[in-house]
Amino acid sequence: MWKRVKRYLIVVSAALNVAFIGMWMTQATARHTRSADAGEKVAHTVWCPLHRQLKVTEEQWVQIEPPLREFQAAVEALREQTGELRSKVIALIATEDPDVEMIHTMQDQILETKRQIQHLVLDHLLAEKKILTTAQQQHLFDMLRNRTQHADGPPMTAQSQGGLAPVLQNPNGPMK
Repeated sequence: MWKRVKRYLIVVSAALNVAFIGMWMTQATARHTRSADAGEKVAHTVWCPLHRQLKVTEEQWVQIEPPLREFQAAVEALREQTGELRSKVIALIATEDPDVEMIHTMQDQILETKRQIQHLVLDHLLAEKKILTTAQQQHLFDMLRNRTQHADGPPMTAQSQGGLAPVLQNPNGPMK
């Protein structure tokens, strides 16, 4: 038995060492990049991949970030609400005698929360458009058009590499 436990301990130890080294390298690279080129300060303060891709200036970012965080929080709350409703629908369907009317009502509620998200996205895009330069707007809308033309998934989802998925999901910046 000790041999079996010993083998697992070695694997766990190696995995932890690899994780530690990976985190150390990530931090060291980030520090080196920040100190190596002070001229690209904006690229390090703009945590949103979409806005880094648009190459927003520091002045633009100061205007964009607070409403962006509010937008993300509102979208996240609606996503959670949608998830809860979906769980309830599944629970209703799983019952022995499903209440079809209640299921339809909950489906309508899900559609309403999705509609609210669409309104938030629209309002956010219109507000941000006022801050972006003409070239940045063109780049943003080209990315959105390109994403909506692909059949591999709906626009602005987790599957997308551009578009609003990085903004909606905020993978690189914590919400305050």
